[in-house]
Amino acid sequence: MAPQFTLDDLRRILREAAGEAESIDLDGDILTSEFEDLGYESLALLEAGSRIEREYGIKLDDETLTDAVTPEALIKVVNDRLAASV
Repeated sequence: MAPQFTLDDLRRILREAAGEAESIDLDGDILTSEFEDLGYESLALLEAGSRIEREYGIKLDDETLTDAVTPEALIKVVNDRLAASV
């Protein structure tokens, strides 16, 4: 069974990669919120993507990261890649 990438994993990586805006509660219901609304711009997402790649041993191209505009979409992409890598 492939490892699973969870919302908690994403929260941790976002905080490590780019910190957290004081006005945003990443521990709240953010699954369908757009990254831009959460205060994460493209550079922050690229850094988060690099960390996901290193930690989980998968590849995420820039287009994938820009197309996944919500945590839910990014988690799905990561889990699809993890399942395909097994």
